[in-house]
Amino acid sequence: MRLLAFETSTEACSVAVYVDGQVHERFEIAPRRHTELALPWAQALLAEAGVARSQLDAIAVGRGPGAFTGVRLAIAIAQGIALGLDRPVLPVSTLAALAMRADGERRIAAIDARMGEVYLGAFACEADGGLRALADEIVVAPAAAALPDGSGWHGAGTGFAAADGALRARFRDRLVAVDAAALPHAADVAALAALAFARGEALAPERIEPAYLRNNVALTIAERVAQGITR
Repeated sequence: MRLLAFETSTEACSVAVYVDGQVHERFEIAPRRHTELALPWAQALLAEAGVARSQLDAIAVGRGPGAFTGVRLAIAIAQGIALGLDRPVLPVSTLAALAMRADGERRIAAIDARMGEVYLGAFACEADGGLRALADEIVVAPAAAALPDGSGWHGAGTGFAAADGALRARFRDRLVAVDAAALPHAADVAALAALAFARGEALAPERIEPAYLRNNVALTIAERVAQGITR
């Protein structure tokens, strides 16, 4: 099983090559440099792994949610490569990939969505090492986020640091541990994609759609002032 994976939905740029369970990855927090880095990294990683493009079985991609430009970039790159090679694509939730950074059986992934909101997803570990979504992924103000059932949750992602840690404070009694600096990695996109490929979930490139969750890309100046948003 050979996969090339991209994840550019956040300030981190990440590319990985997955070969029968072994992963070669490059990861860097590189705001506004994703376009510059992604394809050269892919070429370098394929060479490092000794894999020709023609030997790839599929392309994996973090489909969001996240920064709009980053999500669009990863989807476009994955579709372009897949179409050129006549290979399928495996779209993976960026929140699920982020949740792979946490420990424990029950995990909450949260990404700072700006504009006073967070992207939020809850997952349970599966026996095969994958994750099962427990509810629809949402974009929500931390104060309005529904409390997860029970306790013993492990959190990961910048959403727990957003708005002065409002989400972490809201979920306080339900959380065992939180890594508020965690960012999604292409290595985890690849691992989840490999499981999806085995389940027969690969899609034709033209069927891949980004997961934005938010309909409006930006608030108006008046809306930002009304909500007290300064960035």
